[in-house]
Amino acid sequence: MEEEMNVRDLRKRVPYQIQRDVLDELSVDQVAEKSDFKISTKEKLRDAVRCTGPRFKSCFLSFVPLLTWLPRYPFRENAIGDLISGISVGIMHLPQGMAYALLAAVPPVFGLYSSFYPILIYFIFGTSKHISVGTYAVMSVMIGSVTERLAPDSDFMIPGNDTNSTTLDIIGRDAERVKIAATVTFLSGIFQLLLGLVRFGFVVTYLSEPLVRAYTTAAAIHVIVSQLKYSFGISPQRYSGPLSLIYTVIEICALLGKTNIGTLVVSIVTILGLVAAKELSALAARKIPVPIPVELITIIVATVVSWQMDLKTEYGVEVVGQIPSGLQAPVAPAVSLLGSMVGDAFALAVVGYGIAISLGRIFALKYAYKVDSNQELIALGLSNAIGGLFNCFAISCSMSRSMVQVSTGGKSQVAGAISAVVILVILLKIGELFEELPKAVLAAIIYVNLHGMMKQFGDICSLWRTNKVDMVVWVMTMILTVLLNPDLGLAASIAFSILTVVFRTQLPKYSILGQVPGTDIYRPVEDYHQVKEIPGIMIFRSSATLYFANAEMYIDALYEKTGVDVAKLLSHKKKLEAKRLRKEKKAAKKAKKEAKKRAKEAADKAAKGEEPQFSETDDSGEEPELSHAEANGDVNKLSVKESKDVATVEVGPDPDSTLPQAIILDLSPVNFLDTVGVKTLRNIYKDYGEAGVQVYLCGCQRGVVESMEKGDFFNEKVTKSILFSSVHDAVLYSQQGNSKEVMQGTHL
Repeated sequence: MEEEMNVRDLRKRVPYQIQRDVLDELSVDQVAEKSDFKISTKEKLRDAVRCTGPRFKSCFLSFVPLLTWLPRYPFRENAIGDLISGISVGIMHLPQGMAYALLAAVPPVFGLYSSFYPILIYFIFGTSKHISVGTYAVMSVMIGSVTERLAPDSDFMIPGNDTNSTTLDIIGRDAERVKIAATVTFLSGIFQLLLGLVRFGFVVTYLSEPLVRAYTTAAAIHVIVSQLKYSFGISPQRYSGPLSLIYTVIEICALLGKTNIGTLVVSIVTILGLVAAKELSALAARKIPVPIPVELITIIVATVVSWQMDLKTEYGVEVVGQIPSGLQAPVAPAVSLLGSMVGDAFALAVVGYGIAISLGRIFALKYAYKVDSNQELIALGLSNAIGGLFNCFAISCSMSRSMVQVSTGGKSQVAGAISAVVILVILLKIGELFEELPKAVLAAIIYVNLHGMMKQFGDICSLWRTNKVDMVVWVMTMILTVLLNPDLGLAASIAFSILTVVFRTQLPKYSILGQVPGTDIYRPVEDYHQVKEIPGIMIFRSSATLYFANAEMYIDALYEKTGVDVAKLLSHKKKLEAKRLRKEKKAAKKAKKEAKKRAKEAADKAAKGEEPQFSETDDSGEEPELSHAEANGDVNKLSVKESKDVATVEVGPDPDSTLPQAIILDLSPVNFLDTVGVKTLRNIYKDYGEAGVQVYLCGCQRGVVESMEKGDFFNEKVTKSILFSSVHDAVLYSQQGNSKEVMQGTHL
């Protein structure tokens, strides 16, 4: 701390002095020799489609990153860590895959398929070394909302033996839901692939961190509510659309009286056991290098207990059921269903990519490598598209599995490939052993794994202290996603987040700048005690850009801050001008009438032989001229007074001396100008000019100047001589009576 203070004090004592001419925009262009070279669109397109040998090789290797890093894989350094990490993550895939399949409303074995095929595809095309792709709770619940909406239980009720009884065709329902899940996954993969090919990876920038965290928290609430039926052993009615979560909760509360006690006991015991085991595992993590597979041990114990006690028959506890061994052949997606799930597929594509790239960038920053956002889109797109052909449902990356992969020594995508091999072994040999596993146990695993997302409610307090707008985005995203479901909630949340940006540009901070004594630095006068305004010069700045949404507010703030309402000033000026003209006309009319009267009197006297007397004429015998103010545009008070018989108009006092000599608009925060913005600046310059106040612009970026040129801001009377690179240049220029031969001496 003391060393930093010494460095700061030394920096304060270092003086410098700059001496140069005051430069406007034209002078800067001449001194710096502005380049007008631009690449035409035709040349850009030609360069984009040009294919050379090195370029083709580079594109191909970037499309298949495996060919780049695998030949240089450091086997001795990374092999052991990747092996241990891959086995650990593969063991986690088993319970999570089966549990998240329930969220997707498909049989558990399809969760294992989704933990195998997509991982192999990402191993080939992905660029992140540390994320663990596979099933994810948020994606699964979004899939579940589609499958249950398009294939509700009511469509698979078949008549029973009795007249009024019906039974549910579970096999037919599950087959249809698997087809729906695979189709929407395939379509979401196509969306991701297309977005990646057109280099649209920046779309994730619209998903801010508060939005993503709030969205995953709200999705976790959907997940919890969807699993309550497995924990209580009840069968609530399926609801879809907005407010479906509220209706489902009400339905579950109404059915609590029909709770299966055996299922509830299994759920409670499993949750308590998982929480205790995870706490013990966290305490033992310092001594044991490999994490304890708590979920795997839980499902093994639960399966053995269920088999020994025959929970399905004796207590009516619902179990996983048949798990076929082996792999399935690829199946074409149901093309007839694509039209009904376009919105859902696009939401899946955006959410899955947003979560994966966010986590991938965190690890990339921590371990000093680069993640290609567009290639990640392609990798996830291929994983989902190809996985959809093998009856998988949409995947993303899991924070918990990724943390385990890193903590157990995983250093490359090889760990993911090894975890896929573990799942392959389970699918071929071990999967059928878990047929007696209660679904309540899988629901309990989901609850416990979601505790991290529930902790994100703490973001509200931290955001309240740091940024209240982000807090509002968090809360609104949470509310919208809970009420409107994950698909519509995401769209509404993004729209609201963008609206907050628009509102912030409409409500910027407007300031009058003053000079820091002895420097060329200008700061808002209301924020500093020693900053003083330049006499006769008003320096105005807005903290936001100038465009159609805030142009009118910009003008209003300028009038308010400068104390000069040009519109009222010009209106008052026009009224005075009209009043002056009326008085002149009245005076001239009266003078003409008096002249005719005198001429008549003179004629009468001449007829009587009397000599006429002109008391109001000069020696030449001419009528006196009317004295009045010229129409020069000044705001002068005129008075009419009569001198004997002739009315004269006198000029009033000088114009209001409280008007500033010049107004300087600091446009350094403006990064673009639309046509409304250019028109606004043109009107400001014109109106203040008519009021006798000169307007200067400073700090204009090149794009802003080009917009002004295209918008016909400049003409023969208005040139770039009113543009300056800095506020200080504009101040010196206006102080020296528009003389550019001014030398600036600045001491800091």
